[in-house]
Parts: sequence; structure tokens; C-alpha cells
Amino acid sequence: MSWLSPHKMEDCRGVRFARAVFLGAGIWGVLLLTPMYFTELMVSPADSPAQNHPEYFYGFVGVALAWQVAFLIISRDPRRFRALMPAALIEKFSFGLAVLVLGVYGRVPASAIGLGLIDLVLGVLFAISYQGLAGRADV
Repeated sequence: MSWLSPHKMEDCRGVRFARAVFLGAGIWGVLLLTPMYFTELMVSPADSPAQNHPEYFYGFVGVALAWQVAFLIISRDPRRFRALMPAALIEKFSFGLAVLVLGVYGRVPASAIGLGLIDLVLGVLFAISYQGLAGRADV
């Protein structure tokens, strides 16, 4: 296949799009989540007075931060790491949908709903990236 073929150019656009999406998501997530390691005492009493298990808070932050690193790894070579993208979709949609449902019942503040919506948008962009790389292994 020629390097100038439309299939090759389309593939390059798909890879560039996926790289940008996963790089942006990873950077956003690292910047958003890292400070949470220092806010447990501020967040816990205000948002959940019955919080008896800070390990859940730190566990959430740690797992979420690990996924941001995975997004950064995916951004380096989206075609190679395409198999990880369905797990990335679960990461984004599980949080985004849960926050929206909790928002409907008034159990989370508006700021949490905003963050959930951002995750849903990123999830859609992840899905577009995943689909855009389908069947491109031969290039």
C-alpha cells in the first residue's frame, strides 16, 4: 500500500486523534486527581460525615490516577494499545453515569455532576478513538 493512499492518510488521522484524546485525558486526570491526596480531611467531613473508611477515598484516587497513567501510555501508541481502550471506556462511563444517577437523586453536588459530564464526553471520545482504529493493523 502506498504511503499516499487515502486509507493510510485516514489511519494517520485516526491515530493522531486517539493520541490527542488520550494524552489530553491523561494530563487532565493527573492534574485533577493528584491534589486529592492532600484533601481527604477537607472532603470527607464536608461531603460524607459518616466516612469511616479513608482507604476507600485513597483507593479511589490511586486507582483513578493509575488509569491516567494508562491513558498517557495509550497516547504514545494507540494502535498498539487499542486492546486497553474498552477498559478505558468502562473507567470513564462507570464514573460519569454513576455521578449522573446520583445527581438525579440529589446525592452529589453540581460540581460532581460537571466532572461526571466531562468523563462522559471523554468516554465518547475514547469510543470514537477505538472505532477509528478498527481494522487498521495492516497499515
